[in-house]
Formats: sequence, C-alpha cells, structure tokens
Amino acid sequence: MNRIRLSHAAFAAVMIWLGVMGLSKGTFVQVWQPVPKWVPARDVLAYLCALISLASGLGLLWKRTATIAARVIFASLVVWLLVMRLPNFFFEKPLVLVAWTFGSTGVMVAAAWVLADVRGVRVAQALYGLSLIPFGLAHFMYLDATTVLIPHWLPWPVGWAYFTGAAFIAAGLAVTVGVFGRLASALSTLEMGLFSVIVWVPRVLAGPLNDFQWGEFVVTWALTAGAWVVADSYRDMPWLAVGKRPPATGS
Repeated sequence: MNRIRLSHAAFAAVMIWLGVMGLSKGTFVQVWQPVPKWVPARDVLAYLCALISLASGLGLLWKRTATIAARVIFASLVVWLLVMRLPNFFFEKPLVLVAWTFGSTGVMVAAAWVLADVRGVRVAQALYGLSLIPFGLAHFMYLDATTVLIPHWLPWPVGWAYFTGAAFIAAGLAVTVGVFGRLASALSTLEMGLFSVIVWVPRVLAGPLNDFQWGEFVVTWALTAGAWVVADSYRDMPWLAVGKRPPATGS
C-alpha cells in the first residue's frame, strides 16, 4: 500500500470498533457469529478474534504496518470462512440464513483480500459479488423481517423490500461476472451505507439498544466499509467496463 485511502481507514476504524466491543464484552460480536457449538475454548477464541480485529485495525492505519495487518486479518477471515461458514451449508438449516452468514463473512474476506496487496483481486471481487446474492434473497424469503426495519416515513415498505433485495441480487451478479462491476459495486456500497444511516442511526439516537442491536449496528457499518474497499478496487476501471481486468494487486 502506497497510501491509506479513506475506504481503507473506514475499514480499519470498524475493525478497531469490533475489537473493542469484543474485548469489553468477552464474547463474539456479530461479525464472527454464529459460532458452532462444537468449537472448543470459545471464550479464548472470542478474545483472540477481538485482539486480531483491534490489532489489525490499528495496523491498517500506519503505512509501514498496513500490508502485514491486512494479511493477518485476511488470513484469519479466510480460516473463519472455510472452517466456521462453509461446513454449515451441509449441516445447518435454513439455507438462506446459512448463505447470509457466509455472505457477510465473504464481504469482509473480499475487503481484506484487496487490502492485503496480493494477487487475485478479481477473485476477491467475484467473492464479494457472490456474497451479495444471499443478502438480496433474504429480503424475499424473510419479507416480514425486512419490512419491519423500513422507516415508517417511507411509503410502500413491501415495494422497498423487494426493490432493495433485487438490487443486491443484480449487483452481485454483475460484479461476479464482471459486467459493469465498478458501477454495481459502488451502488451496492451506497445501498448498505443508506441502510446504516436510514435504519440504524435513528434507532441509535432513539436508544437504548440491547447488545444484539448494537452488534447489528456495528456489523452493518462493517459490511459497508468492506463494500467500500472492494468498490475502491475498481478505481482504475471504466464505470461501464465489461470483462476488463482490474489492476494486478490491491495497491
């Protein structure tokens, strides 16, 4: 990394936030949940995840340590994706919720991959695209749970739920196949950011929130920051590019 971009700083700030929350509560924050019951030494692992989040977030803010910090969080998230998320497709139900948790971790992996300054940025972008699809499917499969989050001042909550769900799916497919990837990643980042501002900020201001709601608030910002990092990886590509290769690394 030659410089710290605003998207990188936002991702670092969220990782610090997650680390502080995990250390203060001594448990897994939402970005690491759910954790299978078979996992041993859960308390120790929870503190380890929090320490990795905090240390990596701080390291990302300093140019001399940014790359190694990104690679540490990238490696830890890849292990989490493969060990804690992937097996759930075979053993857990319902499938949409399993895919949603896989997708949330996938977004974080994709962002860390870009920041780690290694080859395969196109694969990271495709992983991000695939991770968006279950977000959209969940809007359709769990319509009641989606519409209840839509502010009362917005008309036609069912229509908004369908529209935002379809937008996630369309953006995910576009990024995955490399059609209008820059535009799709930017719009999906905007969608997540607006969700954070419109849904969660008013709830925080109205307060008080329980631990689960605070966790959801933070993880929404984490996904937004991760999406922003991935969108920033398209910065040297045309907005309406089709099938063009991104830069060789995330630098």
